[in-house]
Amino acid sequence: MLRLSQWQSQLRHFMQDEEGAQIIEYALIIAVVSLALIVALKALTDSGGGFSTWMTKVSTCLSTPASCVQ
Repeated sequence: MLRLSQWQSQLRHFMQDEEGAQIIEYALIIAVVSLALIVALKALTDSGGGFSTWMTKVSTCLSTPASCVQ
């Protein structure tokens, strides 16, 4: 069984350890950016289809450059 001083020492060491903190921070940033992109793309493809129309135009221009209108 751990004595109180040993337990306090281990707890202090655990609280000061920041080894995995950066990975968690980066994962949270990636998650927030991903959600923002999903929401933005969803808004662009609904009602009017601005984004999907643009993607179709890009696809057409890449496959048949003569059909592109500047």
